[in-house]
Amino acid sequence: MYPVPTSLSPSRVEAFTSCPMAFRFASIEKLPEPPSIHATKGSMVHRVLELLFMQPGTQRSLVTAQPAFDQAMAEYRRDPEFTLLGLTEAQQQAFFDDAWSLVQSYFAMEDPSAIREIGLEIRLEAQVGSLGLRGIIDRLELDEQGGLVVTDYKTGRAPGPQYQQKSLGGVHFYSFLCEQVFGQRPASIRLMYLRTGETITATPSEQSVRFITTRTTAVWKAVERACLTGNFQPRQSALCNSCAFQPWCPAFGGDPSLAATEAPLKFLAPAAA
Repeated sequence: MYPVPTSLSPSRVEAFTSCPMAFRFASIEKLPEPPSIHATKGSMVHRVLELLFMQPGTQRSLVTAQPAFDQAMAEYRRDPEFTLLGLTEAQQQAFFDDAWSLVQSYFAMEDPSAIREIGLEIRLEAQVGSLGLRGIIDRLELDEQGGLVVTDYKTGRAPGPQYQQKSLGGVHFYSFLCEQVFGQRPASIRLMYLRTGETITATPSEQSVRFITTRTTAVWKAVERACLTGNFQPRQSALCNSCAFQPWCPAFGGDPSLAATEAPLKFLAPAAA
């Protein structure tokens, strides 16, 4: 009934497990969604750090981060992802002030001049049977012993201890991709939460590799089954409060068949005005 995707990424795996119906709207029907302040700010901060790490190690400082920030700000002022937010001048200033505070927080967490990076925003793809896996690694570096380290930046708050293992699922996925592509299992994976200045670190293992392959395969089979049957069930949770597709969700009395027609009118009309 629906075309089966040819690959999965960490975000798609998480999206399907969170709500198959929302996954259908976003990843299968590829319906537009309104831009998010949080997501846009996060991507801008990622861009600033990418520009920072393009400089020689000895030149990475909070002072040299300012030109990188100014460049990213100029890029985002022209980006539809930012302009469609419809922010007032005061709101735009608050947006950029907060983004700069996140960059400052990064410098309080580590010394970028000491990082031996070997890649930034690396796109990796690997084949596991008939399933394609893909992902983008924020930063890949070497530790003091020459082992690979996968670092992922987060601009939200760090999760509580009971949710830390779940939060590491995405970087374990990236670690698995590294092992498939480079033939070397990373020595460690890190999540850097810039909002709270906390870093969560883990060591990939045979157990984590088995978990990723088992979980991803199970999700893939469920996605394939849902596409072939057309049965994407909504899964209600706290995420429903911020879901752009709620007007067409049957859990809230909506008609999913209308989403393909109405969502573009609702979310893209301002851009055409």
